[in-house]
Amino acid sequence: MKTLILGLGKPILCDDGIGHYVAQKLEVMIDRQNVQVKQASISGFYFLELLKGYDRAIIIDAIKTHNGKVGDIYRLEPAAFDKTKHETSAHHVNFATVLEFGKRLGIPLPREIVVYAIEVDDVNSFRESCTPTVAGTIPKAVNMIMEDLAKAD
Repeated sequence: MKTLILGLGKPILCDDGIGHYVAQKLEVMIDRQNVQVKQASISGFYFLELLKGYDRAIIIDAIKTHNGKVGDIYRLEPAAFDKTKHETSAHHVNFATVLEFGKRLGIPLPREIVVYAIEVDDVNSFRESCTPTVAGTIPKAVNMIMEDLAKAD
């Protein structure tokens, strides 16, 4: 099964870079030809190009929820985002809308997509490191993803 592990975010914006930091740790741990680890600072329709052609995608990103506790890690499937579908412009579309658009266009998207969303605190400060609580989640997120990979084999 061809798998993409994708760390998302902007590493110059404090906790928003958490997807990159988790992906960096995974990249040195994973030695499988069928698993590719990438990092990106994109969103919207550009996201489709990265997902194209994989059987499975594991996405790591920051999230800020209304009642979330900083450092919590959520394992989400695409259906969790269905209520967020909306159309705005090509410059700002959310995850659910992008996936729906890709399906309608017949783009070969992964059959299995899992999102590891890490509850963050500061996504506005210019700093190339996470807050201590968020940085502390990196080993746990890495372990969760490694367990997911092992189960799928």
